[in-house]
Amino acid sequence: MKKDIYEKIKEYEKIIIHRHVRPDPDALGSQAGLKEIIQQRFPGKKVLLAGEQELSLSFLASMDEISDEDLENALVIVCDTANRERIDDGRFNDGDFLIKIDHHPDVDVYGDISWVETDASSTSEMICSLFEEFEKDGGSMPDEGARLLYAGIVGDTGRFRFSNTTEKTFYYAGELIKHKFSRTALYDEMYETSLPLLRLEGYVLSNLELRPSGAGVVTLTMDKLEEYGVTSKEAAAIVNAFSTLRGLKAWVFFVEESPELIRIRLRSKGPEIHKLAEKYNGGGHPMASGASASSWEETEEFTADLDKICSEFPG
Repeated sequence: MKKDIYEKIKEYEKIIIHRHVRPDPDALGSQAGLKEIIQQRFPGKKVLLAGEQELSLSFLASMDEISDEDLENALVIVCDTANRERIDDGRFNDGDFLIKIDHHPDVDVYGDISWVETDASSTSEMICSLFEEFEKDGGSMPDEGARLLYAGIVGDTGRFRFSNTTEKTFYYAGELIKHKFSRTALYDEMYETSLPLLRLEGYVLSNLELRPSGAGVVTLTMDKLEEYGVTSKEAAAIVNAFSTLRGLKAWVFFVEESPELIRIRLRSKGPEIHKLAEKYNGGGHPMASGASASSWEETEEFTADLDKICSEFPG
């Protein structure tokens, strides 16, 4: 399948690369890292990054302006996006050929080629594997591509702490750090925080509810976010603030974005939680997922379901 993808990349002169909305380092790292690899091997091709600019991750990459004309006779590649509803820029279907590259459970099968590896730590790790096809054909890894892919792997493995980190993950990370980029500068930019967010983290640690089942619950209302001067998107950065807490099995952040929308950020240290997320308009990984609710009453139902999952999990 990697060879098939590489042959399609060779075939097209215009390539548009998408990723999911509200991107994280893996979404941007795989998307922009792939662009760097393609342009190094095929400098004459037009390669564009689709999606809204995420200001908090602007140190990784900048998105391109894409016209409808750019999509004509173009190869479209979607990175790190399990379902079509989450693809940033709905014109992904307007190209000539569509490729999906992803490591999430394959809940929505799409694309003329669909390469899904759920045992990969990240989509950035998959792009490292795809790069081997470029290498066979004379390509080399650009330093900027290595920086981006390393950021994606680091982001999705929690700095190599999560259970999705494998021997292959360490192998590719080892290959990437041979290139010229500052890991120190990258870590500083990835994990830099603001004073308002640091103060909100203090509030979260003081108000976490740890239930007898081992489920942790945090509730952040619009009023509370406004009080601390932090946006819903920024609050996502502290979802793992108490992940080392003894007795914690899985935890949820309920973050109110509007009176009709409450974001659900879900993490686990053991119980598989992606099926629960799917029940509430979401999805993701067994240990990290997201969903949404339309009312606080619905979040109570969600908490009861999470309680059940944690209670049934040994330990």
